[in-house]
Amino acid sequence: MSLTSFHLLFIAAATLLAFGLGVWALDAYATRGEAGALPLAAVSFVLGTGLIIYGARARARFKHMGAQ
Repeated sequence: MSLTSFHLLFIAAATLLAFGLGVWALDAYATRGEAGALPLAAVSFVLGTGLIIYGARARARFKHMGAQ
């Protein structure tokens, strides 16, 4: 596995984890009413969205460099 492929795979895994944490935090807020879970969910979704944007730009940059 090339370093480029590993980087893109790592970004994808981090994105899934960020959105998974956001869903878990929303569930914790909805079921148990934990006040700190709502800001955690918001931050997780913002970071997940940022990782999607970063992954798309990295993929385009790697493609432009001829790495894939």
